[in-house]
Amino acid sequence: MVREGSARPIPKVISVDDHVIEPSHLFDVWLPHKYRERGPKPFTAGIGDLQYIGGKYRFTTDPDGQVTDWWEYEGEIFPYKRIIAAVGFSRDEMTLDGITREQMRRGCWDPKARLEDMDLNHVEASLCFPTFPRFCGQTFAEAQDKEVALACVRAYNDWMVEEWCGDSGGRLIPLCLIPLWDVELAVAEIRRNAARGVRAVTFSEIPTYLGLPSIHSGYWDPFFAACEETGTVVNMHIGSSSQMPAASPDAPPAVQATLSFNNAMSSLADFLFSGVLVRFPRLTLAYSEGQMGWIPYALERADDVWRDHRAWGGVRDLIPEPPSTYYYRQVFCCFFRDKHGIDAIEAVGVDNATFETDYPHVDSTWPHTKRVAAEHVAGLSEDVAYKLLRGNAIRMLGLPFDEGRVTAATA
Repeated sequence: MVREGSARPIPKVISVDDHVIEPSHLFDVWLPHKYRERGPKPFTAGIGDLQYIGGKYRFTTDPDGQVTDWWEYEGEIFPYKRIIAAVGFSRDEMTLDGITREQMRRGCWDPKARLEDMDLNHVEASLCFPTFPRFCGQTFAEAQDKEVALACVRAYNDWMVEEWCGDSGGRLIPLCLIPLWDVELAVAEIRRNAARGVRAVTFSEIPTYLGLPSIHSGYWDPFFAACEETGTVVNMHIGSSSQMPAASPDAPPAVQATLSFNNAMSSLADFLFSGVLVRFPRLTLAYSEGQMGWIPYALERADDVWRDHRAWGGVRDLIPEPPSTYYYRQVFCCFFRDKHGIDAIEAVGVDNATFETDYPHVDSTWPHTKRVAAEHVAGLSEDVAYKLLRGNAIRMLGLPFDEGRVTAATA
């Protein structure tokens, strides 16, 4: 274990997993005029009954219910809930109740206020996942009118790059969507955004759960090739498969919350045995909000399977080296509360782990991130602490911070 003695100041954090609540004007401003009537529309209404069906929440409106901000798109309605804009509320107030933007902390949706909240939280830079489009753009992938859906993907990305991140001085890091339903359109969107400096895209941890081709099929290879060529990091958030693991279909949501890392673990095994990381040796994957304490055994087991079972397991000619080789070379994880992972950081990979604050979700460490981070890295060497809280994120995303130190640390 890489340990060092006394308490010391910690560097400012770079968070690789936060979230943005989309402003109500997004599609009115950024969607081309000819699509606006068919595009997403914001509205405010009371929230009605909540049902939890097949692992998904279903809501209705109610004129007598709590006033809530919503989106309507192709006849479907999406409410903002307090648990996704939880910062500033007590733990007992972090519920599934509806919420309006005015009731949220302004940093949820206003970039200037977000920077102020980052300053309060010892955070220098932040990568933010979408909310209404869902973690990898499932909302648009499920739409019937794909012409409008493509325009919405592009409008969201334009807003993300030019408005959300535009005046932040590089502190808000753009994370863009792709049209998941068409790999060639996805490649075009990767290239369009890379040309303006974007180096991060969000993708599904398990595409088959969305009714899309698997990563084993070869269908996604042009996408992976474009990401490799442009240096675009493929970010996969827990829940980006629109399913969360549970032991029983009628289990309470607490079971899913406890098991939330399981899809990341399944996805990692999928990639390690897919040949994708062999064919694209400069492709970078990032697992978001999956934590890291599970990784050492997952790698140990994958290497055991490769060594002992690769012939009948179908990977003898596909994976030439132990699977952990590709993890340490091309995959990043992230954490915010994972002391078990810290205890196993050498096996997790001191060059593979990054940090997050999950602002403004219910799991967020805001405004106590500095204390939480300091507690986690207290026993680590200064160099390892720097890598986990900052340096690995800079290297992963090619950020314009600490160039001399990152270069020296990874030379």
